[in-house]
Amino acid sequence: MAASLQRLTSVGRYFLQRHLVKTRYFNGLPVGPRRLLATPAAHQVALNVPETKVTTLENGLRVASEDSGLTTCTVGLWIDAGSRYENERNNGTAHFLEHMAFKGTRKRSQLDLELEIENMGAHLNAYTSREQTVYYAKAFSKDLPRGAEQQKTLLIDMSERPNVVYSSCVFDKTPSFLYLAVEVLADIIQNSTLGEAEIERERGVILREMQEVETNLQEVVFDYLHATAYQSTALGRTILGPTENIKTINRGDLVEYITTHYKGPRIVLAAAGGVCHQELISLARFHFGKLPSRDQGEVPALPPCHFTGSEIRVRDDKMPLAYIAIAVEAVGWSHPDTIPLMVANTLIGNWDRSFGGGVNLSSKLAQMACQGNLCHSFQSFNTCYTDTGLWGLYMVCEPGTIGDMMRFTQMEWMSLCTSVTESEVARAKNLLKTNMLLHLDGSTPICEDIGRQMLCYSRRIPLHELEARIDAIDSNTIKEVCTKYIYNRAPAIAAVGPIEQLPDYNQIRSGMFWMRS
Repeated sequence: MAASLQRLTSVGRYFLQRHLVKTRYFNGLPVGPRRLLATPAAHQVALNVPETKVTTLENGLRVASEDSGLTTCTVGLWIDAGSRYENERNNGTAHFLEHMAFKGTRKRSQLDLELEIENMGAHLNAYTSREQTVYYAKAFSKDLPRGAEQQKTLLIDMSERPNVVYSSCVFDKTPSFLYLAVEVLADIIQNSTLGEAEIERERGVILREMQEVETNLQEVVFDYLHATAYQSTALGRTILGPTENIKTINRGDLVEYITTHYKGPRIVLAAAGGVCHQELISLARFHFGKLPSRDQGEVPALPPCHFTGSEIRVRDDKMPLAYIAIAVEAVGWSHPDTIPLMVANTLIGNWDRSFGGGVNLSSKLAQMACQGNLCHSFQSFNTCYTDTGLWGLYMVCEPGTIGDMMRFTQMEWMSLCTSVTESEVARAKNLLKTNMLLHLDGSTPICEDIGRQMLCYSRRIPLHELEARIDAIDSNTIKEVCTKYIYNRAPAIAAVGPIEQLPDYNQIRSGMFWMRS
């Protein structure tokens, strides 16, 4: 099919975001100085990145774009609203609302919306995380051919929009994808009908989605990890919400969520690819200019979330493998220690049995896991929120190797605090920079990076600045930061499966420090 109207499983998409910078290992990578050859090339790429232009409208909505001249264009809305802004009664509303976005507006029925996207050859998508809701579209950046009747309708529609600039970006006033995408996005977040019949239908869809999520044990473990680490707080609740809430959420709950959270200062209109910033500003003013600003109502306070060292164990000896996550409290997006923790995360790395490599792997934990057959896979993670975060490791083990894998993991964590070397840190910094550049491949990941950073930092950090901040880290910085957040800290643990041999919490807690002479 040339086009699609789709919606990612929200928890799965959140997992992808959480691991935005993943570590990859390549067999046969030289250990000597040639490993550092990537640095000049990465620096050159960072300097050649087009400028990210940012404009703030009168109502506080921010417009940010990068014109890279690509043949594709991605444009989307990044909204500072997710499950963290819910309470126990309405938990699941943000995700429910995302489902309802494509079910028809006052201007378009669901069928009309789907046909319009299909006729553009475009993709329209959405996802919800704990702190953000995102709607975005992707298609060719060039003008789109249409039938005579549709072209006439669009030109009449454009003639009624005198404040929209076309001539500087679009030839002959032919509607570009950017024009159509912004208009559709504005329509679905401002004019969704939220019909009772559609709500009842989506209620069943979400309940089935919850059953599917239960079969993805990685997502289950991370939900348990949040539930125990942030117990009795907003971050401890799931994105989908409990079953009883899904059965009772009504149109009033959805409308209340929109009117409370969908306000100008909390929304970023981001675009990347073949886009014109001036056209984007004009479109934003016309389609989003009536969104309420901060002056028309108080912004809800960010619910405080406190970390608790604790554990959740769900033992099931019928399962063949154990799924375990262990994490300590880290920091939020804008904290100065975020970059050193990203480097430390890269030092631990990830591994899967399909990687091979053995003694040639750069991660010490990967070497031990491979040679000792300690696990099927593991991956280090660094999850950031506004004011807190989780730094840890997720592993999949056979029942008999759980104890050894946990012990070696904690040994490597202690090594970060006490004995990491300059050469190890240099390798991790190069790998981190490479993965960050590789991630920005195409208009969609660039647009996501712009939208996320605008919400998290209120600006997009230039790549050369990010590279400089990474280069400033040395082994002493890693030891200092890891000692601050890992050494002698109470971890949060979530484990599912045949976990009889998982050490008890006090034993794991005692492995979070070494006796120093």
